[in-house]
Amino acid sequence: MKRNILAFIAVMLTVCIGAQQSQAQLKRFSIGPYVEAGFPTGDFSNSHKPGFGVGLGADVKLVAGLTAVGSVGFMYFKGKTDNNINYASAKVIPVRLGLRYTLVSILYVKAEGGTVNFTGDYNNGTGALFAPGIGIRLLGLDVEGKYEAWFKDGTHGFWGLKAGYNF
Repeated sequence: MKRNILAFIAVMLTVCIGAQQSQAQLKRFSIGPYVEAGFPTGDFSNSHKPGFGVGLGADVKLVAGLTAVGSVGFMYFKGKTDNNINYASAKVIPVRLGLRYTLVSILYVKAEGGTVNFTGDYNNGTGALFAPGIGIRLLGLDVEGKYEAWFKDGTHGFWGLKAGYNF
């Protein structure tokens, strides 16, 4: 987990340094907090209730319409009790990197990949993630609908709604 966070910080510092050099022309770098809600699907919905998360996201404009994005956060899904089986709550730290492409002025599509670190008693360890999404961004407000899948000992997927503000 520490390697993932350190790698993310190193990438973000590199991006910040590059973005500072181009600040004189246009605002090419933004960073800000986000909140998200997740609604489990498949087997994950049998063992866990809807969850929520918080985090910090950043982006850097590359070329017309294309933006590099990244985020690190925390997600929590409370475990269910089913047939006298108590499922442990999922506490997860996702680290995502990806690309966003602007289709028309405020509408975009996005694809992210990365790592997910399961903490606590549920499925402890590190896995991979993939998260395609579609959203709108108006000024600093960013609202996205997505599907996110975590791959470790099976697939843990959920539909999500993410809202954030970038400075």
